[in-house]
Amino acid sequence: MSSVVLLPYAPSSVAVARQRLSTELQDSGVFSTAIDDAVLVVSELLSNALRHAHPLPSGMVRVAWLRSDDHIEVAVSDGGAATEPRAGRPTLSSLGGRGLGIVEYVAESWGVRHDGDTTTVWAILPAPRASMNGQVTALREAG
Repeated sequence: MSSVVLLPYAPSSVAVARQRLSTELQDSGVFSTAIDDAVLVVSELLSNALRHAHPLPSGMVRVAWLRSDDHIEVAVSDGGAATEPRAGRPTLSSLGGRGLGIVEYVAESWGVRHDGDTTTVWAILPAPRASMNGQVTALREAG
């Protein structure tokens, strides 16, 4: 299962991406907790792109996901920014700056790819099916 969605460079696109990803993962039988994690990561990546980066030349942002075996890769592509995306270490009183720290905690891995003027931030998460051969699959413990 894979999807690529071009969305307007607007805050309303976060809800659209969340809903579409959630529906597709539910339809493919992914465990509900894994769906919640994937939706959270897409929300953080897309919100960061809208807050810190430029749109693609088309004026849009691209959200993509690829599900294989028991993992899902989610990616958000934008027109880049003046700084490189990195997990921050905000103080307790900071109002923001936790997004990529959350992604780092929830995802097995994440990173940044550059292709010309396009920047893609991606993350790989566990996405086990709710059941395999009648048995519930277990999620790995967050460490």
